[in-house]
Amino acid sequence: MTEKSHATALLDKLEVFIQNQNFGESPKELYEPINYILNIGGKRIRPLLSLLAYGMYAENPGKILSQASAIEVFHNFTLMHDDIMDQAPLRRGNATVHEKWDANIAILSGDVMLVKAYDLLMETEPALLPEIIRLFNKTAADVCEGQQFDMNFENQDHVNEKDYLNMIRLKTAVLLGCALKMGAILGGASSDEAHRLYEFGVNVGIGFQLKDDLLDVFADQEKFGKQVGGDIISNKKTFLLIKAKELASGEIAQELDQWIAATEFDKEEKVNSVKAIYEKLGIRELTEKKMNSYFDAGFEQLENINSKYPSYFNELKKMTVDLIHREK
Repeated sequence: MTEKSHATALLDKLEVFIQNQNFGESPKELYEPINYILNIGGKRIRPLLSLLAYGMYAENPGKILSQASAIEVFHNFTLMHDDIMDQAPLRRGNATVHEKWDANIAILSGDVMLVKAYDLLMETEPALLPEIIRLFNKTAADVCEGQQFDMNFENQDHVNEKDYLNMIRLKTAVLLGCALKMGAILGGASSDEAHRLYEFGVNVGIGFQLKDDLLDVFADQEKFGKQVGGDIISNKKTFLLIKAKELASGEIAQELDQWIAATEFDKEEKVNSVKAIYEKLGIRELTEKKMNSYFDAGFEQLENINSKYPSYFNELKKMTVDLIHREK
């Protein structure tokens, strides 16, 4: 029988820990949505990053299941509220909380999740608690800033590359960095190494979002698991669209503008037409180059890491590489 990897063993423990949490029972409308969103899938990547980072410096990462779970509860709180703002009907293939219940319940349940995340962080030893809370608070504010920027972009005709990259850094990437830094701090890493892991997480997080932008347009439909071209249909200001608008001229720019302005159209025709414009402008290659620059910058941060337990470090690298090469 093959011995479980650290990641697999930790995920099993994490799942049991989350399932055993009693967030509350009454009123049931407040607490049922919390259990619901925590149980409809999710790869648990962020808490796993915390556990692996801890394992690089200290024995028994199971000691910080509470803090790692706080990251996961906070992440799902942001998803619950984001879904309301986006009026999204589905999350991980299931009805969103505001669709299954209603928006008011989703807002209140999300609020309780944020409070419960702090409860979970309170398991931290007193000497480290202020640093952990400051890190968590800064990250939580960053994520909210990123979401606001993302909503602002919906009403802006022009979004530049720099602003877009900053938005995804805040909305998505800083939480990966926080998860790693938190685990490292709790495990006793030096401030320099904890910072390097934070920067690693932020850089690969930006790369992952660029990968998502790319997959939405160029993924294999059968492997992707959802509609390819959803961002094109909704005119979402992704890196691809921003670069296309920046580089297009003449007839190509005119055609792109017409598709963006169109209110009635055949979805498949729009996706194929805009995709063809991206191909003409070399947008796929530009996105891959930018994405890989962030992945490279992330791995550079790992070059001077001195992990006490290299097997955890190696699994962190392997998990990241697997995510980089995913096709869905």
